[in-house]
Amino acid sequence: MTATLITGANKGLGFETARRLVAAGHTVYLGSRDTERGRRAAERLGARFVRLDVTDDATVAAAVRTVEAGGGLDVLVNNAGVEERGEDNGVIGPAEVTADLMRSTFETNVFGTVRVTHAFLPLLQRSAAPVVVNVSSGLASLTEVTTPGTPRHAYQGVAYPASKAAVNMITVQYAKAFPALRINAVEPGFTRTDLNGNTGIQTVEEGAEIIVRMACLGPDGPTGTYADINGPLPW
Repeated sequence: MTATLITGANKGLGFETARRLVAAGHTVYLGSRDTERGRRAAERLGARFVRLDVTDDATVAAAVRTVEAGGGLDVLVNNAGVEERGEDNGVIGPAEVTADLMRSTFETNVFGTVRVTHAFLPLLQRSAAPVVVNVSSGLASLTEVTTPGTPRHAYQGVAYPASKAAVNMITVQYAKAFPALRINAVEPGFTRTDLNGNTGIQTVEEGAEIIVRMACLGPDGPTGTYADINGPLPW
């Protein structure tokens, strides 16, 4: 049976991805930094709760021990992410962005992705069909963000797209370094979740589709790619 860990999975896209993968027969470790919410979510789905804060080395190390004791890991979904917003729930633009805000965003979205991937890499390398899915964003595409007249061009934020562009680079470099793993970045689309103050235009069911698809790749699947549900995206 495929063992899968999903970070930030007590709600939103992570929760829906966990639901779908449990239904597909995966043993799912539902990672959550909030113990109570995580346990409740795992119980609802028939998943295994593991406390995991991607910004904290100790909880990540403890999660590795738990997953290893359970038999190992085949699929890692780096889903946990943040988008800092203002008091009015609006995007924080270039005039207001600070180094501290950038640091906070990168701590979860970038350093958290590296922290978790690095920690679980030894377990993944023991798998017969290891997969890593990094949840990115269409806002990570320099091509899309610099194309006038598009929604992504109109987005004024700095920290979030910069962090997701870094996630794309991490994805590519890890994929080159570990050719036996299938490591890909995905764009779920503008989904209604707490991350964006529920301003998205699609459901979590729609958003999770590409995450689930890439989590179920076989050994001959693509690696080092960046895609949404319709196919490859421009870097």
